[in-house]
Amino acid sequence: MLRVLFILLLRSFLKKINFNNWKQVWQIAWPLIVANSFWNLQITIDRVFLGQYSIDALAAVMAAVGVFWAPMALIQQTASYVMTFIAQYIGAKQPHMVGPSVWQSVYISVVGGVLFLGLIPLSSFVFYWFGHSQNIQALEIEYFNALCFSALPTALVAAASGFFTGLGRSKVIMLINCMGLIVNVILDYVLIFGNYGFPEMGVEGAGYATALANVAAAILGFYLVFKNENREKYNLTESWKYNSDLLKRFLKFGLPSGMQWALEGLGFTVFLIFIGRMPNGDAALAASSIAVTIMLLSALPAIGVAQAVSIMVGQCLGEKNPQKAEAYSWSGVQISMFYIILMGISFLCFPNFYLNWFHNAENKELWGELSVIVPYLLMFVALFTVFDSLNFVFSFALKGAGDTRFVTFVALLLPWPLMVPPTFLVSHLQTGVYWAWAAASLFIIVQALVFLWRFTGGKWKEMSVIH
Repeated sequence: MLRVLFILLLRSFLKKINFNNWKQVWQIAWPLIVANSFWNLQITIDRVFLGQYSIDALAAVMAAVGVFWAPMALIQQTASYVMTFIAQYIGAKQPHMVGPSVWQSVYISVVGGVLFLGLIPLSSFVFYWFGHSQNIQALEIEYFNALCFSALPTALVAAASGFFTGLGRSKVIMLINCMGLIVNVILDYVLIFGNYGFPEMGVEGAGYATALANVAAAILGFYLVFKNENREKYNLTESWKYNSDLLKRFLKFGLPSGMQWALEGLGFTVFLIFIGRMPNGDAALAASSIAVTIMLLSALPAIGVAQAVSIMVGQCLGEKNPQKAEAYSWSGVQISMFYIILMGISFLCFPNFYLNWFHNAENKELWGELSVIVPYLLMFVALFTVFDSLNFVFSFALKGAGDTRFVTFVALLLPWPLMVPPTFLVSHLQTGVYWAWAAASLFIIVQALVFLWRFTGGKWKEMSVIH
C-alpha cells in the first residue's frame, strides 16, 4: 500500500517539476538550511557532549526538552509568525506596516518569556509524575529549570529572525544562528565538564549554556534589525506603540500557528513518558533521544525549504497571485524530498556511523542495549521523514497563507489517537519501543496525507492575514 502511494506521489511530483522555480525557492532556502544546520549542529554537539558525560544525562535531556518545547513552541512560533505578516505586507507594497508587526512580535516574546519562568516551581511535580527512575528524574528537573531561562531570548531570536525571513533576507539568519552555535559549543564544553576552572555542572550546565547562547543570538539579531537603513525603511523606531488591531490579528493567526507546534510537542512528550516507563525504559529513552537527534539532520534542512516556501506563498498572496504560490510550494516539496530520501538511505546503510557519535564506554551494558535499538529506530526515521517533507512544506505553505486554524486542528486531532494510546498499550513490553516508533511513523504518514489533501483543495488561495 505504501509502495503504491509513494509511486503515485512521485509521478505527481515529477510532472510538476519546474527548475526555474527550484532556483527561486533555493535562493531563499539555502541560507535558511544553513541557519537550521547551525542550530542542528548546536543540538547535536550538545547531545554528544552529554552522551560522553553520561548516558543517563542523554536520556534525561530528551524528556526534559519535550516538556520544555510544548509551551516554548507556543511562544516561539507565535512570535515568529511575524514573517507571514511581513511577507504579505511586502507583497502588498505596504512596507510601513513592517515595523508595527515587529513590535507586536517583541511584546509577545517578552510577556511569554517572563511567564515561562513560572514553570520552574512546578518542575518537581511534573517530572515526578513521569515515573522515570530517580536518577533520570533528578537530571530532568535540573536541566528543565536551567533551560527555562532560555525562553525569553529564544522568543526574541524568533522575532528578529522572523523580520529577516519575511523580507526574504534569509542570509542574515545564518549570522544569528552561527552566533548561537559558537557561544553554545564553548559554554557546553566549559560548563558540562567543568573545564578552564568552571564548576562541573553536567546537564544543568548544558541548560544554562543554551540560555546564554540565545541571549548572544538575540542581541546580535536586534542589532541587525535596528540598523539605520531598516529603521527608516520599515518605520521601526516610530511604531513601537501597542497596536490593538494588529495585535488581535497577530494572535488570531499566530497563536494557532504556535499551537500546532505546542500540541505536537505535547503529544511527543507524552509519547516519551510512556517510552521511559517501559521495562528497558532508560535504554529506550536514550535510544529515542539519539534517534531524534539524528533525525534532525534530515528534518531541519527540510524545514529551511518549508520556511522559504512560506515566505514566497505570503508574498505571492500579497500580490494576489495564488497560482505562483502553488507552483513554488510543489518545488519546495521536490527539493526537500530529494534531500530527505538521500539522508534516509544513509540512515539505513550506515547506522553505526551516526550511533558512534554518542559512544560512552562507562556503562557497557546500557551501551550494548542502545547499539541494538538505535539502528532499528533509524529504519522508522528513514520511512517517515520522506512523508515529513510533505508535512513541512504544505503546513508552512498553509500557514503562509493564513490557514493556521486548520493546521492546529490537525495537530490537535491526529497525534493522540495514532501515536500516544498505542505507545501506552505497549509500554509494558520489552520490545515496546519498536511498536511505539511504528505508531509515530503512522501518525506522520497520515498527517502528511491530510495536509496534501488540504493544500490541493485550494481554499488557502483565498486567504490573507492583512487588510
